[in-house]
Amino acid sequence: MRIVLQRVSKASVEVENDTVGFIGPGLLLLVGVAPDDARADVDAAVAKISTLRVFADDEGKMNRSVQEIGGQVLVVSQFTLLGDTRKGRRPSFVGAAAPEVASPLVDYMATAFEAAGVGTAMGRFGAMMEVSLVNDGPVTLVMDFADGRSV
Repeated sequence: MRIVLQRVSKASVEVENDTVGFIGPGLLLLVGVAPDDARADVDAAVAKISTLRVFADDEGKMNRSVQEIGGQVLVVSQFTLLGDTRKGRRPSFVGAAAPEVASPLVDYMATAFEAAGVGTAMGRFGAMMEVSLVNDGPVTLVMDFADGRSV
């Protein structure tokens, strides 16, 4: 599982001119699910991201988590994160999970963030989405998870 995490002051997702997800201050998570990913990988990601200190404290240092600031997460499925561009001029997506594997894991991620006390919004799996964000910092991290842990 690959996640691109962006600290945002706000972010939203539109599908066919309809806003399907919106958050204020928090984290936009672009989530790529690989074929072998499982709930243990989602659990590891949620545990890490919920407590990851990427928000400023009173001294301007990254010492606060999304939980500590009362922030939210916007979870957006993005299979293209697992695209392979090493050969040819067109990306290969064989490293991305099939929708019947990926969709339940993305839904489970949203549920797990809610269970961790983090307000959660989502994109719409499989839809053509327009993602808007105001990157705060900017702060952008790429995180990989496999075998139930951060790798």
